[in-house]
Amino acid sequence: MKPLREKLSKYTLPQQFKEQGVYPYFTPISSEQNTEVVVNGKKVLMFGSNSYLGLTNHPKIKEAAKAAIDKYGSGCAGSPFLNGTLDIHIQLQNELAEFMGKDEVMLFSAGFQANSGVIPCVTGRNDLVLFDERDHASIIEGKQLTFANTFKYKHNNMEDLERLLRKYPVELPKLVVTDGVFSMEGDVAPIPELVRICDKYQATLMVDEAHGLGVFGREGRGVCDHFNLLPKADLVMGTFSKSLASVGGFIAADKETANYMKHNVRPYIFTASISPASTASALAALHIMRAEPERQQALWDITHYAMQAFRQLGFEIGNTETPIIPLFVRDNEKTFGITHELLEKGVFVSPVVAPAVPSEDTLIRMAMMATHTKAQVDYAVDTIYKCFKANEVL
Repeated sequence: MKPLREKLSKYTLPQQFKEQGVYPYFTPISSEQNTEVVVNGKKVLMFGSNSYLGLTNHPKIKEAAKAAIDKYGSGCAGSPFLNGTLDIHIQLQNELAEFMGKDEVMLFSAGFQANSGVIPCVTGRNDLVLFDERDHASIIEGKQLTFANTFKYKHNNMEDLERLLRKYPVELPKLVVTDGVFSMEGDVAPIPELVRICDKYQATLMVDEAHGLGVFGREGRGVCDHFNLLPKADLVMGTFSKSLASVGGFIAADKETANYMKHNVRPYIFTASISPASTASALAALHIMRAEPERQQALWDITHYAMQAFRQLGFEIGNTETPIIPLFVRDNEKTFGITHELLEKGVFVSPVVAPAVPSEDTLIRMAMMATHTKAQVDYAVDTIYKCFKANEVL
């Protein structure tokens, strides 16, 4: 066996959990994403989806995707930089730019690419990148790729961020990157304080709104808009794979920054464009999201209903302020075991273990959708409560 393969073969942790019958990943679903899905021929309640507005099976979105395939085919066979820009891409870019109140928007084939590509592109040697210790993996990937000096500040700790910034001259280029909504624990970045500090030290602020779009702000514009500070966020990243019921991502920025990025972000220049069907789906979802604000309200109504139920039963759900509800287990093996038990009992949830969170903070992640019913939440809460009690977590 060659040395590299020999080294990789020593990674056997997944096999250990498979032998125990509690391996929770790559579960095949044989139905559309909805509040109910089919797993192994059996209907289960879906509480592991990021489809916050419940749009993934909306008939208008499916029709738009089919029509795009009929008109443009299945793919673009090239990057946006060369032959991969379609008029429908331009339409989506323009509508998103107007929606986000920015000069321009760039589309990416994946939200992960937007973060991992933009951060090393806009920062260079001797610049600074400062990031929250609980930022998404795509941001961590981006900071690992940059030649800039990178610094981690304590989670949502503005004193720690300011301590780092005050060490450097104001004229030094600096990029502060944060999630708007932190995807595992469901808490929210202190955008007003971030804006104040970035203005004080002339740092560029980049906010990942992947889990904020469709959830916060006017018509779902995100956390920055929720705080009436969207114009103060210099770079805003978003994804289509959650509230916008598709796949892909975007970066919204001023025209000078966008001009530089369009000619220098490598994943943008060297990756095939987002597919016509995905583009049309995101565009249709954006229209529905803006036209039906009641979906956002329904999401918050069911979220508050579920939070209250969990709190009344004594669950530890941390500082969540969003439709992401973490149910802390604080034990890797129990987290996997409970996830498996819940699926067997008809409740699909997501286990969150290291390295996504520290080992002592493992949790079951519940994600609410606007289309969940109170009856579905009641069944899930009761089932989860019994599993937690049986496993001596509560």
